[in-house]
Amino acid sequence: MTEAAKPAYWALIPAAGVGRRMNSDRPKQFLTLGRRTVLAHTLSIFLQHPRIRGVVLVVGSGIDPDALDLPEAGGRLFQVTGGAERADSVHNGLAFLAERAHADDWVLVHDAARPCLPAEDLDRLLQTLTGDPVGGLLVAPSTDTLKLSDAAGRVERTLDRSRVWRALTPQMFRLGVLRDALAAAAAAGVAVTDEASAMERVGWHPRLVEGSPVNIKITRPEDLEIAHLYLSRQDRLGDRP
Repeated sequence: MTEAAKPAYWALIPAAGVGRRMNSDRPKQFLTLGRRTVLAHTLSIFLQHPRIRGVVLVVGSGIDPDALDLPEAGGRLFQVTGGAERADSVHNGLAFLAERAHADDWVLVHDAARPCLPAEDLDRLLQTLTGDPVGGLLVAPSTDTLKLSDAAGRVERTLDRSRVWRALTPQMFRLGVLRDALAAAAAAGVAVTDEASAMERVGWHPRLVEGSPVNIKITRPEDLEIAHLYLSRQDRLGDRP
């Protein structure tokens, strides 16, 4: 296969959420970490990677452009309006890509509120999944003992934590197959919380690629302090790409 014929890699960042658990006056992706917003840190990870052809940013309608604090992108960053739920925003981003990319191109969907993704984890995901027939996602092993509850709120059984993983992002699948899987879930009225769930629902078995636990999702106010520490260790707080 020639270089031009090889599938391209695209990043898709859904950033239309409101982040109610942050108790903030703005969505969590627009809060500041060092000199940049959370979103800017997240976008920079992909814009600085040489194998990512372009990044699709999906934001809510009515967002103040000044709040976005977008990094320099050299024409590789595209902005799309999101939907009511995460799956709707991802669907809108995929529809945008479908007009510009091939169905067998890879799409890496990554949470806007995960600014600490290590570059080596992104490299590992790309290397591991490039020839995979399905695709997959970054995961972290569970370090806690996990209990499955019954309807009465009592322990039904203890899960084997050696087989339990926490789903992270990016989650990397082919554009056409992922778009079909999300459309099938929407048509059935099934709410999916991540792309792997949509793929599983139609019979695929995504591959698990172990990633670093520093790839946290900022959800609550205390998470900002943790993310600040991780970005400082990565020497990324002062970067302005």
